[in-house]
Amino acid sequence: MTTDSTLTPEQILTAAEDVLRRYGPAKATVVDIARALGVSHGSVYRHFPSKAALREAVTQRWLDQAHAELSTISAGSGPADERLHRWLATLFAAKKRKALEDPELFATYQALVGELSSTVEEHIETLIAQIAVIVRDGVDRGEFRPADAEFTARAVFQATAHFHDPVHAAEWKHDRADADFEAVWSLLLNGLRAG
Repeated sequence: MTTDSTLTPEQILTAAEDVLRRYGPAKATVVDIARALGVSHGSVYRHFPSKAALREAVTQRWLDQAHAELSTISAGSGPADERLHRWLATLFAAKKRKALEDPELFATYQALVGELSSTVEEHIETLIAQIAVIVRDGVDRGEFRPADAEFTARAVFQATAHFHDPVHAAEWKHDRADADFEAVWSLLLNGLRAG
């Protein structure tokens, strides 16, 4: 059992995910989270000053976990086309895994994401910046045609939205989803390649 003095933000966030999965975002309360931890709701508020702050932290944690590998790929070495393909495929796989393996929590996060647009906007900008690193490397090495890296990265992100935007989650379970991803990738790569 957790005590007030040993309670950590990470424990609270884990409990919050469990409570959100069980009750959904409309019914889950800080009291439910505290009860799951065996502490007072005041103990939860010592780490998170409001329910909104807690929900934002849960959403940020989920976004970060879903995309933890992406920054490593972006900062890595090797041909830009291979890195960009791996980055996009990793993003798609992470989103698909969350949507198909834990649909209750995925639906909860869709609701939270709708409420916390600034958290999501910042996260999207981080993802686009990671793509820009890869594009810039490709241009610098002569692998990709000369282009504004940020503009191109945003275009790549938007062009692949079907494979990472939760709006399309229901379509990710279809047999053709992976083949469709590869077809879009081929078109993008042909547009990016130098020469």
